[in-house]
Amino acid sequence: MKLNCDLGESFGQYTLGCDDQAMAVIDMANIACGFHASDPNVMAHTLSLAKLHSVEIGAHPSYPDRQGFGRRSMQLSNTELTNLLHYQIATLEGMAKVQGLSLSYVKPHGALYNDMMANSELLAIIAQAIASYPCELKLMVLSRVDNSQAIQIAQKAGIELLFEVFADRLYNPDGSLVSRNLAGAVHDETKLLEQVSEMKQFGAITTRDGSKLTLQCDSLCVHGDNPSAVAQIAKIKQIIASNE
Repeated sequence: MKLNCDLGESFGQYTLGCDDQAMAVIDMANIACGFHASDPNVMAHTLSLAKLHSVEIGAHPSYPDRQGFGRRSMQLSNTELTNLLHYQIATLEGMAKVQGLSLSYVKPHGALYNDMMANSELLAIIAQAIASYPCELKLMVLSRVDNSQAIQIAQKAGIELLFEVFADRLYNPDGSLVSRNLAGAVHDETKLLEQVSEMKQFGAITTRDGSKLTLQCDSLCVHGDNPSAVAQIAKIKQIIASNE
């Protein structure tokens, strides 16, 4: 079970996250591509950290919404969205090649990720965009109770999927995430570590109503926003290692 983390989200003199520390304890880095965060210097530094720690690299594209940090939905045509994705992926891929690195997957950011999971037509557009990109890339999506539709879309496009589970989020019984606007939607450290342990041992988590939810998990999403979050990643790795 690999750990993935959104990184490279600083910009200019604005520093977000603890990338240097987080990169040392994760397996997969979702690197911002400039449209919700990052700049050439930040991107180059983040890639150098990934190279130093032998971390797998993924593109983390978003809607063109830097002011809103990519958290606001946008209405784009199929062509606009496809070109938007190709532009961002190509930017990160080019910067990665300079350092002798290669991309292996794409994980959309923020509103684009949420919209993709709520709209199968949008998911299909994104899958086709990745399929038409001139190197083989996987698409990371939210694991659900029933992943058959996403699998069917991916198979039609000819790409592979990576299913992720969020370590720190409370789930609804249908496999969707409880809205952040509701109390308890984001776990404290104790509940987070309990959820990771349950996922590792049983392949399931406890949902909002107390029922058990079985989820396919190729990767756990963790956060490196602050020193406490980075410390949690180290504890998560200990749990995974101890249960192997």
